[in-house]
Amino acid sequence: MKKIILTGDRPTGNLHLGHYVGSVANRLKLQEEGGYEKFYIMIADTQALTDNADNVDKVKNNIVQVAIDYLSAGIDPNKVDIFIQSQVPELAEMTMYFMNLVTVARLNRNPTVKDELKLRGFNASIPVGFLCYPISQAADILAFGTTIVPVGEDQLPMIEQTREILRTFHSTYGKEVFAAPNALLPEKKVCGRLVGLDGAAKMSKSLGNCIFLKDEPEVVKQKVMSAYTDPNHIKVTDPGKVEGNVVFEYLDAFCKDEHFGRYLPEYANLEELKAHYRKGGLGDVKIKLFLNNILQELLEPIRQKRKELEKNIDAIYEMLFENSKKASEVAAKTLKNMKDAMGLDYYKFLKK
Repeated sequence: MKKIILTGDRPTGNLHLGHYVGSVANRLKLQEEGGYEKFYIMIADTQALTDNADNVDKVKNNIVQVAIDYLSAGIDPNKVDIFIQSQVPELAEMTMYFMNLVTVARLNRNPTVKDELKLRGFNASIPVGFLCYPISQAADILAFGTTIVPVGEDQLPMIEQTREILRTFHSTYGKEVFAAPNALLPEKKVCGRLVGLDGAAKMSKSLGNCIFLKDEPEVVKQKVMSAYTDPNHIKVTDPGKVEGNVVFEYLDAFCKDEHFGRYLPEYANLEELKAHYRKGGLGDVKIKLFLNNILQELLEPIRQKRKELEKNIDAIYEMLFENSKKASEVAAKTLKNMKDAMGLDYYKFLKK
């Protein structure tokens, strides 16, 4: 089977550390491993408009920002096609056909949709587009013959819904048109749903509890020093809890043994650090400064590359539009096969 990879993000703001460990790190690994026929990253502006219809400029202005984040983090435009969702009109038509195969009740049962509705405070006034975005996401995935989708754990219900739509289409129309996609999760469970700085929810732009890849060093440090730890760990001598402690969750996600030699040589590894914290005698400031050093090491080359890329924004837009044209050509072939399977091959009458 062909190995075709597709993933993406909503351009509602810059990418943050949750995006990095949840998906971007896997994308970089896949990019270097090779062995794939095509690798797509989609900037999902159409999906972003489902709850930002009154703020188009926010979405539009962030398209290039997200593209710069990808390139700054190490995505190679010679190996990966980054494109804009709205510039592939075939996706909207595919979504319309798939909508006839999914019930409202099924959409309401989708755990990811339920979480997102709660997060945004929607009650009865749910935009239809937002409720249906799992169907749009299915079209995005199936249009390109995708077999691998690097995602965070919270997106697993979306992949399952995509597979359901595929099965329903094949059984309804009697022809197999689409390849079945599989999710690729981060190796570490903590990375699949990185908690926000406040410890209350996953890292999210809308909740303001994240560290962005573009954040300057002083901003990163300020955010790290504000991170939620153990509220009962008041004195340095007090025993502390590692579980539910944001700093240790981030250390689980980002820390490597070699970091100790550079920044905290009195410990050999993270398990020793955790043991000392649990026992007592280790202050929050010390572990936060350690985390800050680790994150600064990760983010500094990303920040520097971003500054270079920002000098030629036009080249990035040119790349995005060229890749969108190529993506549209691929999606058009899938759409034709889809309509043929449905019996919507009206063009045949014109040949007589």
